[in-house]
Amino acid sequence: MLKYLSLASLLFVALSLKADPGRDSVDVSQQQINHVVDSIRHAQKYETGVIKLPGGKAEIKIPAGFKFLNKEQSKYVLTKLWGNPEANAANTLGMIFPENSDPFADSSYAFIVEYEDVGYVKDDDAEKINYDDMLKTLQKDEKEENVQRAKEGYPSIHLVGWAQKPYYDKQNKVLHWAKEIHFGDNDDINTLNYQIRILGRHGILSLNAVCTMRELPLVKADIDKVLHMATFTEGNTYFDFDPKIDNVAAWTIGGLVAGKVLLKAGFFAMLLKFLAAGWKFILLGFAALAGVVKKFFGRKKEAKELEGDTTVTHTDEPTSTL
Repeated sequence: MLKYLSLASLLFVALSLKADPGRDSVDVSQQQINHVVDSIRHAQKYETGVIKLPGGKAEIKIPAGFKFLNKEQSKYVLTKLWGNPEANAANTLGMIFPENSDPFADSSYAFIVEYEDVGYVKDDDAEKINYDDMLKTLQKDEKEENVQRAKEGYPSIHLVGWAQKPYYDKQNKVLHWAKEIHFGDNDDINTLNYQIRILGRHGILSLNAVCTMRELPLVKADIDKVLHMATFTEGNTYFDFDPKIDNVAAWTIGGLVAGKVLLKAGFFAMLLKFLAAGWKFILLGFAALAGVVKKFFGRKKEAKELEGDTTVTHTDEPTSTL
């Protein structure tokens, strides 16, 4: 079993080491952090080819140009590296990265693979949905939802629009769409949330990625390949549905797209905190996933604040956190 130390603990140890009096403390800290990141990178084991997903209901074919991180390592990334609660990674089956990317890479993305046992999703409504009207309704509902978020101490969320208008491939039973989202009073670039749903007999495979809008061209360039990577195994496909014994989901195609922008409002505070500090995020499903440590500590402005300090301090103020 792959054993990792917590990244936070490793960084604390690295930054607590006394710097050589003859060397710049910022450079020393950067080297120590790079050493920690390199150690984790070398420990991660990626796969390609046909990957049998846990549970036996689906598989993923990872082609050239991509790589797959298994369930155990992906949960480590989500919880230990990116700071998500264990519950938010409960359904995680793995992560898909571009070949030259990893959890620390700048200007990239990753898709988190999950399985949701919601039952058989009927697609009768797919051709009847007006997504322009749906967008207007979602934006209209924001005001009331943001009032509640404010009462709970969380930043507001604004659905700017479709970054990719919803499309349902009826033949292959694949639904995908992307939202452009703005968080709170943050003036930085908006967030991209790209979602893929593959319908099956007993539930849906979810592939979700969130990065900044800067990465939209990268995602669009690869999306056709990603859409065709995951499939259900024999006996578990959408066409294997047996109405006599199988459960029908409460969701429809429209319901999947119209679900709340992000249900776990509590994690938006963490997301906004890290965005303010310049971190890059991946946000999948219900998780607000944080962090590119290399980018954060590599910035000269933030790094200078570490001079003479032997600890890393995190606050909840938007001006100094994500």
